[in-house]
Amino acid sequence: MRQTITKILNLITTLKWINIFIIFMLAGCDKFIGVKGDPPLPGKRVSILIQETKIKADKTIGSKNIILPTPSYNSDWPQSGGYPNHAMHHMEIGKKIEEKWTINIGDGSTNNERLMAQPIVYNGYLYTMDSETTVNAYNIDNGNLIWSRNLTSEDEENHINGGLAYLDGNVYVTTGVGRVIALDAKLGKTQWERDLFVPLRSAPTARDGRVFVITITNKVYALDTSAGTILWSSTGIEETTNFLGGASPAVEKGVVIVPFSSGEIVALKVENGQELWRESLSSRSQNSGIISLSAIRGHPVIDRGIVFAISNAQNFIAVNLRTGRRIWSQKIGGIETPWVAGNYIFILSNNNELIAIERKTGRIHWATTLPKWRKPADRSGKIIWTGPLLASNRLIIANSIGEALSISPYTGKILGKIKLPDSITISPIIAANTLFFLSDDAELTAFQ
Repeated sequence: MRQTITKILNLITTLKWINIFIIFMLAGCDKFIGVKGDPPLPGKRVSILIQETKIKADKTIGSKNIILPTPSYNSDWPQSGGYPNHAMHHMEIGKKIEEKWTINIGDGSTNNERLMAQPIVYNGYLYTMDSETTVNAYNIDNGNLIWSRNLTSEDEENHINGGLAYLDGNVYVTTGVGRVIALDAKLGKTQWERDLFVPLRSAPTARDGRVFVITITNKVYALDTSAGTILWSSTGIEETTNFLGGASPAVEKGVVIVPFSSGEIVALKVENGQELWRESLSSRSQNSGIISLSAIRGHPVIDRGIVFAISNAQNFIAVNLRTGRRIWSQKIGGIETPWVAGNYIFILSNNNELIAIERKTGRIHWATTLPKWRKPADRSGKIIWTGPLLASNRLIIANSIGEALSISPYTGKILGKIKLPDSITISPIIAANTLFFLSDDAELTAFQ
């Protein structure tokens, strides 16, 4: 019975997803055109068509220059979105990026299943999960397989998985059939397993001896990392229509920020789940189209006492972590995770705009509108973007026509691009001076 219910839930969500929002991100491999000051690389230059920008820079900023912290070495990417607070700042990577190795991690996306899990990295191990719930561990230096575990039973099919998180020697896995599993990070052996009986479509977040997971019915659980015991749970407003996938909780300073597909974010005490405050990023629009969906799909970010969260429904807000007081808001919608560095935030909007925003005030410093259509004349072949991430003075984003772009975080100017081999729906990651792209056909490519 549980498996039948799970299949029905999966089918309903998938059909609704197909009807309202299909994301195909194609990608492939070449070399980045270098950052400012580097000599141009050989080869044919292809112009990038930019449509009219709708979001404009704040005129009150004037000629103020963006200043960012110095890039720093980042050894690990232990959870979806990086660290539990999802604040990754300015990471270091080489000026010229070249392909280092490529491997296949298993089964990719199909009509019935989607590759959802962002890879994670810890202490020289790189962990992946394919669309059939096979978790693999690789050597980050050469891509050699260390261990592999298939966590799908024979009677499970057409499910869509959650993701991975590392903490204290274990890899925690959320699955599309409602299971949370702890695996020994070095050996792949099962440490414990907890069945929540409701599909999990977002990656877990692990911190302070707890694993936080969100079901598709908008219920958050805190599990003990040592045995999988349920410590507490909290329920949000259930949403019948939603995007495929979901955001993971953000945790810092004893507070967990829980994003729900209803457009709510709720601050709870890590210790006992007591509610501190809640905010709504839901739509006030009467439209019946995609803009009316309030889902939060990009991870909330906690940075220096402020929570940043964006919903699909044109709400991007900054909130005080302790009090829940709204500091500022912008009418910007998006489903990608905001990237915070220094006094600036970089975000991709649903209107294919890459935007630089002042962290303290919410003022827009610059906005670059990216190509929206393969064929702009007849507005066909919609292009979707994922990212950004900030590395050595470059914002890196990927799109659905097989490109990854590097863009100046100071001006929004496009610096260059690489070609990628197949569609990408998962944002790239950086660890140990290496940039990783995972394509929809399960090809994982490392650039260094």
